[in-house]
Amino acid sequence: QVQAVESGGGMVQAGGSLRLSCVVSGGDFRTFALAWFRQAPGEDRKYVSAITWSSNPYYADSVKGRFTISRDNAKNTVYLQMNSLKPEDTAVYYCAAGVAGASRNTDHYDYWGQGTQVIVSS
Repeated sequence: QVQAVESGGGMVQAGGSLRLSCVVSGGDFRTFALAWFRQAPGEDRKYVSAITWSSNPYYADSVKGRFTISRDNAKNTVYLQMNSLKPEDTAVYYCAAGVAGASRNTDHYDYWGQGTQVIVSS
């Protein structure tokens, strides 16, 4: 059974940084495409970033240049380094894993974490 567990959320002032981590266990991590999504209150879950099994990164326009996704196959972990945070980045951040390749669509991923809260104050 594949499980994904996020950590690293918290509260930070605008302009600050946070690094989210997600450990994915129970499957062949090296074959997974991995992604981060976020969901603010009253909104749909939205794509943030994805990384292919071969470590090619992709970003939503809203975070390009501020966020960096990476993976460590030895640790079964995907990271999201978030810099220059803005109040509009406030959301619950979810890690997702799937075998069908990187995508912006939530339906493309097979496994999800429980989420970690990020709050950016102005």
